[in-house]
Amino acid sequence: MSDIKYIFLLIFSVFISAVSQILLKKSALEKHGSWIREYLNVKVVFAYFLFFCAVLIDLLALRYVPVSFVPVIETSSYIFVIAFSRFIFKEKISLKQYLAIVLILAGIIIYVI
Repeated sequence: MSDIKYIFLLIFSVFISAVSQILLKKSALEKHGSWIREYLNVKVVFAYFLFFCAVLIDLLALRYVPVSFVPVIETSSYIFVIAFSRFIFKEKISLKQYLAIVLILAGIIIYVI
């Protein structure tokens, strides 16, 4: 595998983390029968499992991707969360969020070039 594949693996890890954050939010918005079910339900457990998988993928990718590149890629999680919030929770994307997406993408492109 070349280094570019590990960069995509790192992006996939960020994507998985964003999915887990959305699962945690969906669970938080639901009513639960007891406080224990609020923290131990399928969505929460699966979300933390996804976080764990994302860490393992990060560790694998870090064998081939420079550590200095990781914070740059991790910023893409904001883009994924905004997009998921729009499509899953039907939240409106504000002008500030659009500007933030453009700045994040510009920063990633500038760093890569």
